[in-house]
Amino acid sequence: MRSPADLIGEAPHCPSANDEFSARAMSLDEVKASRDAFIAAAVRAEKAGFHGVELHGAHGYLICQFLSAEVNKRTDEYGGSFENRTRFLYECIEGVRASCGKDFSLGVRLSPERFGMDLGEIIGLAGALLKDERIDYLDMSLWDCFKPPVGAEGKTLVELFGALPRGKCRLGAAGKITSGAACQQALDAGLDFVVIGRSAILHHDFPEKVAANAAFEPIALPVSESHLVAEGLGPAFIAYMKTWKTFVAEPAET
Repeated sequence: MRSPADLIGEAPHCPSANDEFSARAMSLDEVKASRDAFIAAAVRAEKAGFHGVELHGAHGYLICQFLSAEVNKRTDEYGGSFENRTRFLYECIEGVRASCGKDFSLGVRLSPERFGMDLGEIIGLAGALLKDERIDYLDMSLWDCFKPPVGAEGKTLVELFGALPRGKCRLGAAGKITSGAACQQALDAGLDFVVIGRSAILHHDFPEKVAANAAFEPIALPVSESHLVAEGLGPAFIAYMKTWKTFVAEPAET
């Protein structure tokens, strides 16, 4: 659904037809082929020397599309009930675990909002995954860990997910965790680890900086291109970061 037609040379695929993205519905054979492609990708990663993979079930990408009752209108075993809509994810988990070594790390990423996600369903799924011995960690992409869910008051998103009981599976989250203090706040809310995005772009050694100084604050935005070059970003990455509002400073006029 999210693949641009001009890039892939055809209409993007989706669990069911989607007018917003001009996507066509996948056949049952295509669903199973896509599941097998996820599994095969994990096998290739292990053969290439990687120690693990993460199944991306967030942000409106394919696994997320199957989870969404708003997007997934299928009437076969991959649509309808939430059990059916989670089938694609669980088959990917089972296939990767069966095809890769016992020490190969397997994680899942979920998001609880946008793209038709239902908070109650995702909390239920997260709770089930945290007790599922086939995966090693759950990575919640929360957009902003420290805000309450859309249309609700009370606990923040990180508190809601951090309170879930778990077995051996570890829980992490991303979402505006940008400083040493924010890292500690998220851990205090029940996370086992934090996931860093923007601050790791700004400081390639962000974990070391926080370990040395629990009150570490990243450099203020916007930053210069020269700062990003010094942090190891290449030209293509810097060009991409320029599409993020207020992230890269405009060159000074001469």
